[in-house]
Amino acid sequence: MSFYDVMNSIDSFLWGTPFLAFVILVGLYFTIRGGLFTIAHFGHVMKYTLGSMTSKEANAKSDKHVSPFEAVCVAIGGCVGNGNIAGVATAVATGGPGAVFWMWVWAFFGMMIKCVETALACYYRSRDKDGGFYGGTTFFLEKGLVQRRGIKAAWAIAFLFGFGFVCQFLGGSQAYSIAESLNTCFSIPMIGFTVVYSLLLFYIIFRGVPRIAKVASKAVPFMCVAYVLGGLGIIALNISDVPAAFGMIFKNAFTPTAAMGGFVGSTVAATIRTGMARSINSNEAGQGSSPLIHGSADTVHPIRQGLWGAFEVFVDTIIICSVTALSVLCSGVWNSGTSGASLAIEAFQASYGQAGVVFLGIMMLFFGITTTSGWFAYYLVIMKHGLRRWPGLYEKVASAFRFIYPLPNLIIVSSIVLTGNGPDLFWIIVDITLALPVFGNLLSIFLLRNDFFALLKDYKARYMGIGTVDPNFQPFYDEPPKPGDGSYEEYMEHMNPAKS
Repeated sequence: MSFYDVMNSIDSFLWGTPFLAFVILVGLYFTIRGGLFTIAHFGHVMKYTLGSMTSKEANAKSDKHVSPFEAVCVAIGGCVGNGNIAGVATAVATGGPGAVFWMWVWAFFGMMIKCVETALACYYRSRDKDGGFYGGTTFFLEKGLVQRRGIKAAWAIAFLFGFGFVCQFLGGSQAYSIAESLNTCFSIPMIGFTVVYSLLLFYIIFRGVPRIAKVASKAVPFMCVAYVLGGLGIIALNISDVPAAFGMIFKNAFTPTAAMGGFVGSTVAATIRTGMARSINSNEAGQGSSPLIHGSADTVHPIRQGLWGAFEVFVDTIIICSVTALSVLCSGVWNSGTSGASLAIEAFQASYGQAGVVFLGIMMLFFGITTTSGWFAYYLVIMKHGLRRWPGLYEKVASAFRFIYPLPNLIIVSSIVLTGNGPDLFWIIVDITLALPVFGNLLSIFLLRNDFFALLKDYKARYMGIGTVDPNFQPFYDEPPKPGDGSYEEYMEHMNPAKS
């Protein structure tokens, strides 16, 4: 049995029926018990996210914190990456058009899940020695389950989450997909490009989270809008094929996809597994990654920042991933026998010629660098938590990590290129490293479900006029905004009972 076959077997086992059932049931539970909050109050979500990007609240910050808008730009940059392009194309190529349907299914649940994990990260956040906020999955595991409830076994969940998270770092992040795309587009040597990419990455991360947030707040809105417009252009040029594309998506979601052209065919089980895995990898809902930056935001209420989490999933999967999928399907290249970045490139080339190739190459570079730098911010938060009792040691470890972080890019790209393995192996590795943190994170938020619903009840009463405000309820576990924080005045104002 080859190395590829071994890894594929591990992937199939980890993403088997029991795990998929667990993931869907957790998403279903929060969505139903929450009264379909992110869907029923979608207008409210959009009002305080998309509609407030230039508002004082969204940009509230001090020298010690990132603003809610900067946090969401880093988080969107972290999740909107080449998984949205190469990953979605791979899902269609290996799981068939029906995989797109299962991507949407998780996005529907994922909007609520991302709201939950983001809110809990803000609720259980901590302050560093300089007064800055930081939080995430490991924080609400320690504070919520170990300290507050005395569940010592929660340390095992924290270890499982942390181990899986570190494995994702060793997976080489986005570099392979970018190198693959630029090699296809411009015949640039993959290993040589990865060296240059690693140097650019080092420049962005050298100054830490402030520079990452600054780059993300400028690059992310531009790249998202540009890519969506490019994809919509493909769909418009092939508008007559759109109904057939949707037909394939819904039909093949529940029936095996027969082999066509270079496509090898797919079972329903493989379609579900592929669609779910690619959706979680893309929008990170349930993965526990983006809460690590959201916990740093200067927000007036945990649920308010949770709205930004739901917004991320909507932008990432419902908009960007859908644009990629429909571009590949409508252009008629989905069953050509290629996958990954090459398949996405074929779709843009079929509609725009060489200009489409150049455009997609640039977009993938933007998507990749913002994702990779965003994940660096996540790892800093985990290290800060683990070394919180030794701030001097943290500074030394963080400084050394800046030099180490780009290295897996070189390792993974070189190993795949030199061994002759293609993108299929790369995405199998991604899925394997994804399973552990997803399990640990979803289990932890389920155990803390009552904390979230208490926050949701309070938010509805204070900010939406739904229910009665409990004046004694504290929206933050132990670290509310303080004088000098950007959100302090509004936080104090809204601590008064809301009026219907």
